[in-house]
Amino acid sequence: MARFNPNRREKSEFSEKMVDLRRVARVMAGGRRFTFRATLVIGDKKGRVGVGIGKGTHTALAMEKAIRSAKKNMMKVPLTQTYSIPFEIEAKYGAARVRMRPIAKGRGLVAGGAVRSVLELAGITDTSAKIISHTKNKISNARAAIEALKKLRNIK
Repeated sequence: MARFNPNRREKSEFSEKMVDLRRVARVMAGGRRFTFRATLVIGDKKGRVGVGIGKGTHTALAMEKAIRSAKKNMMKVPLTQTYSIPFEIEAKYGAARVRMRPIAKGRGLVAGGAVRSVLELAGITDTSAKIISHTKNKISNARAAIEALKKLRNIK
């Protein structure tokens, strides 16, 4: 007879990739209090992707909250038959600016940083992406990539 194990997580249909994990300090009367902030990208590599942020006293708790947040913010991306994007797009989120364009079949995914994580987990290949802004903020770059993919959803 199989028993319920609360520590064992069931296998999810989504792949996950950690974009950022930070230790955040708050100064209190007795000293510093440390918490963790996790930023995760989840996707099924078939056109669904989401970015989530979670904060908690332990890294595992922060990651669990980030996964829940990413599932809430999940979106569907329209893909071509070659698993690329249909046309060139550019988007801005905060200080981050991202440009994506389809490239010839077989060239692969040409992107860096958080934008690459978002595109990989969305299942997009044969696409070139460039972070145009000078910000190194991974959360803003990931959200700018999501904003760009939302523009694909609006214009069909």
